[in-house]
Order: sequence, then C-alpha cells, then structure tokens
Amino acid sequence: MLVGRFVLLASLVLVGLACAPGAVVLGAEAPREVHGMSDAFAAPGVAMAWGVVRGASETATVVVARIVTDPAMYPWLAVTGGDPFTHRTGSLLAATRSAGVIDVRSPRAQFADLPRTEFRLYQSAAAVQQDVPALVVFFLGVPDTTPEFATEDKLQAYLGDRVARLAGTGGGKPP
Repeated sequence: MLVGRFVLLASLVLVGLACAPGAVVLGAEAPREVHGMSDAFAAPGVAMAWGVVRGASETATVVVARIVTDPAMYPWLAVTGGDPFTHRTGSLLAATRSAGVIDVRSPRAQFADLPRTEFRLYQSAAAVQQDVPALVVFFLGVPDTTPEFATEDKLQAYLGDRVARLAGTGGGKPP
C-alpha cells in the first residue's frame, strides 16, 4: 500500500512539473546561451562582428552588427534588445529567414535603453513559432573593443574582412 501511494505521488509530481510554466516545449531543449564578450564572435554555423559608423551627431551614430550564418544550420534568426533590470524588450530584427549575411543597424542611443542584445538563432520555422532558439548569443552593451569608422564604406570593408577571417576558408560558411 505504501509503495502504491509513493508511485501515485511521484506520478502526480511529474505531471505537475510537465504542466508548470516554463516547462520544456514538446521535444525541445533549452537554448544554449553564450555571452559574446568582444566585437567579434564565431561558433559552428555562425560568425558576427560589430562596428560603429559615426554620424554628424551622437544621435546619428549607428551601431552595426553583421551576422553570417550557415543557412543549413541556422535558417532563421531574430535580434532583440532588452533591459536586464526592468525586463522590457524590443525587437531589433523580427524573426527572419537567413540569406547567409544580415546587417542589424541600431542607433547607438538605443543601447542606453535596451543594453542587452540577443542574437537568437533557430534551426527551423517551427522553432521560431515556439520561440525555441538553438543558440542565443548575448552582449551587454556595445562591446568596448568595437571599432568606429568615419564613413559607411570603411565600416562595410571592415565588417566584410572581419567576418571572412572569422569564417575561415570553409567555403564561405562560418565555422
């Protein structure tokens, strides 16, 4: 009789955990989260680099993050900004099918309001709908090592060279 009650209690606890808020989406794993710490990041299937193009004023200065993905590995991505204290978030790039290279442009002032930037990489459209990224790369503010450029063409040349070096010679696909 005691064993039967234990089995019943254990079953109820497991059912309760499965129904609890934040429970794992059917068959999905929790996303792997990585803290990006410099102006460049690379992992299998993705490479990214940051740069700043100075405007005529601080409000016209733009931060650009170039994301290069292997569309076979991460065919979808989204970018969000967030405030770690208030938990307020905003979309910087809605979930988008990756064409391989995407530039996300944001006014530098945006990082004062939403300092945490998350690059959310998805393996399928279904994962996007369930909001279950396979990889989340997050940064707190604009990395200190991010270079600044006076002109757009110098920024573009830098970003192209930087992600090419990160991606190596793997047929143009990130490591």
